[in-house]
Amino acid sequence: MFEDKSQELTPISKLGEFGLIKHLTEHFPLSNESTELGVGDDAAVINPGNKKVVLTTDVLAEGVHFNLGYVPLKHLGYKAVVVNLSDIAAMNAVPTQILVSLAVSSRFPVEALEEIYSGIQAACTRYKVDLIGGDTTSSNSGLVMSITAVGIENEENIIKRSGAKPNDLLVVSGDLGGAYMGLQILEREHAVFLANPNMQPEMEGYDYILERQLKPEARTDVKAILEELDIKPTSMIDISDGLASEILHLSDQSKAGFRLYEEKIPMDSLTISTADEMNLNPVMTALSGGEDYELLFTISPNDFDKIKNHPDFTIIGHAVDSEEGNYMVARGSNQLVPLTAQGWDAFLNSQQK
Repeated sequence: MFEDKSQELTPISKLGEFGLIKHLTEHFPLSNESTELGVGDDAAVINPGNKKVVLTTDVLAEGVHFNLGYVPLKHLGYKAVVVNLSDIAAMNAVPTQILVSLAVSSRFPVEALEEIYSGIQAACTRYKVDLIGGDTTSSNSGLVMSITAVGIENEENIIKRSGAKPNDLLVVSGDLGGAYMGLQILEREHAVFLANPNMQPEMEGYDYILERQLKPEARTDVKAILEELDIKPTSMIDISDGLASEILHLSDQSKAGFRLYEEKIPMDSLTISTADEMNLNPVMTALSGGEDYELLFTISPNDFDKIKNHPDFTIIGHAVDSEEGNYMVARGSNQLVPLTAQGWDAFLNSQQK
C-alpha cells in the first residue's frame, strides 16, 4: 500500500467518521456557480438555473474492479472520478459536481485515504468539478468506492443513446484497446512478483498503455470540438465495456443495426505490438477490452465533410435498418462477423475469480 514501510500510520478510529470526512475534504474549493452549498451540511445544494441536471453513479469494489497489488491509491481516486465524468460527457453535458462514498476495512489507515483523496482532488481540479458530499463507513471486505457525478446542460444539447438512424455515420474518438493491454501488462508483472518478490517488474516501454489503464481521461473536450465543427451527434455512449458491447447498446436503444469496419478501428501501434507480443488478437482488445473511456457516437451523413479529416475522430462504420443486424466487416473481405457483447461484466468476472 505504501512504499515507505517505516512511516507512522494513523488509524481511522483516531479521527472518527465525521472527523475523517472533514479531514479529507477541507481543502476542496468550489468552482461552479451552480454549487450553492457543498460539504459540511446535511445535504448539498445545487442550483442548475434553467438547465437540466444529469446524474450518474458507479461502484468500484476491491478484487472486482481493481487490484491494489498494482494500482496506486492516488491513481485509483483519480480514475474513480474519471469513469463517472465520462458518463456525463457521453450525454453531451458538462460535469459540475461529484459525491464520494467509501467503505473501508481497518487495514486502511488515514494516510491511505489521503492518497485516494489526493487523486480525487487532482481529477476535480483537472475537470473543474466540485466535491459536494458523500459518506464513509466501515467494511469487512476491503475497499469499496461509490462516486456520483452531476452534470448540467441545456435540454436541447443532451444526447441520448436512442437517436441513431439508418445511414448515420458511426464515429469514435481517440484510439481503442490500450487500456486492456495495459491491464495485461500489470497482471503479468504482478504474477511474476507474486511468484518471486525479488524480480523487478518490466514496465519500460509500455508507458502509453499503462497510463490508459491506470490514469484514463474523460473526453469532456469532445463536446466543444463538435460544437466548433457545427456537428450535433444523433446518439452517443462512452466506451467502458468494449466497442462491440457499446455498439449493441446503441443498436438496442436506437432500434437500428450497425456495420463496423475492422480496418477502420483506431488502435495505437503500442497496443498492437503488445497484443502481438502476448499472442492476442489486437482487434479483440478493442472490441471486448473496455475501459478506454472514449466516446462512440453517430452523426448525420451530411456532416461527413466536417469530420472526415479531423485528428480526434475516426469514422468506423454506419447504421443500417434494425433487421439487418450488427456485424463487423472483416478486413480485406466482405465477410460479416456478428458482433457479440463479450466485454466486462462485473458479475461474470467476479464469479470467475
